[in-house]
Amino acid sequence: MAQEYEQLLLKNQLCFPLYACSRKIVNAYTPYLKPLGLTYTQYIVFMVLWEKEEVNVGQLGSILHLDAGTLTPLLKHLEKDGYITRERSKQDERITVIRITDKGNELKDKCKDIPLNLASKSTDLDKEEAKQLYRLLYKYLGE
Repeated sequence: MAQEYEQLLLKNQLCFPLYACSRKIVNAYTPYLKPLGLTYTQYIVFMVLWEKEEVNVGQLGSILHLDAGTLTPLLKHLEKDGYITRERSKQDERITVIRITDKGNELKDKCKDIPLNLASKSTDLDKEEAKQLYRLLYKYLGE
């Protein structure tokens, strides 16, 4: 390939290994989440709600780096299944407040071992490399 097109080589793309790793990680979660009827995106929404119990859609999108177009159908589905409630803020009706229900909190116990199970199967990075990668990824995200 001509040198002027060197930037188009897949091996020269930072985005590709990030994309491939993301897919690999999400796929690793599937055997644990599928029996619970959860997708990875639903799981990370629950992680935020288990920590905060209540959050508005804008805050949730900011924390998870997801837009409202992705969150809205997901949240409607979780509400329909009884895991969350959605209601307009009394202070500002443009804001939708999400709250976890008792049913949503019951999933917490079923999910508590998932991170440990995945960590025990990941032998690609030692503990210090994992910490370094974590720091670099959040740096890249601007956090």
